[in-house]
Amino acid sequence: MTSQRLSDEHDPQPVLRSEVVMEGRVWDVVRDQVDLGDAGAHVREYVRHPGAVAVVALDDEGRICLVQQYRHPIRTREWEVPAGLLDVPGEPPWEAAARELHEEADLVAGRLDVLVDLHPSPGGLDEAIRVFLARDTRLVDHADRHVREAEEHGMPCAWVPLDDAVEAVLEGRVQNGILVAAVLATHVSRQRGWDTLRPHDAPWPQRPVDPGRSTGTSSA
Repeated sequence: MTSQRLSDEHDPQPVLRSEVVMEGRVWDVVRDQVDLGDAGAHVREYVRHPGAVAVVALDDEGRICLVQQYRHPIRTREWEVPAGLLDVPGEPPWEAAARELHEEADLVAGRLDVLVDLHPSPGGLDEAIRVFLARDTRLVDHADRHVREAEEHGMPCAWVPLDDAVEAVLEGRVQNGILVAAVLATHVSRQRGWDTLRPHDAPWPQRPVDPGRSTGTSSA
């Protein structure tokens, strides 16, 4: 295999038994007995997640839009890019991204492209995240803005130069996983003249689909 052929291999192993250990408001904990062939059958527990989208909004001055939310599991107010769950049945990922950009940053994008895809923690959850790059943005009219609640209530929003965000990532001052991947991918793509971008509706076979599971609304 050469570096040009480097690619994850989708290779589902037989599941001998599966049960929902805990059914949550947004996601479930699942216990599977999986047949690993010569390695035998083993039990694996993981979080079943509906998937998520995130958006890097970039303006003409080379700044990106960041929001700050309190994340209770780590007791931290993190800087993040606008993001949210794929929790609306039948909603395409790019429409979900546009919705989250509208709700969290009061922005509408004239153009969306796929920036990067990631699995943030494949050893413990099946979440797949697609990050979009939004350009040609404009502010939403005040009358049409989303009313934010819970962790999003009073959520700060800031436009940060991309180069400053890169430094904050490399110095460890911001550590949100989606933000780190999004900032570095944007930096590399800009250096390459945006030739790494994919169409907004590019195939996304890694996204898990569970038609029997509907979820409540929450942030990613």
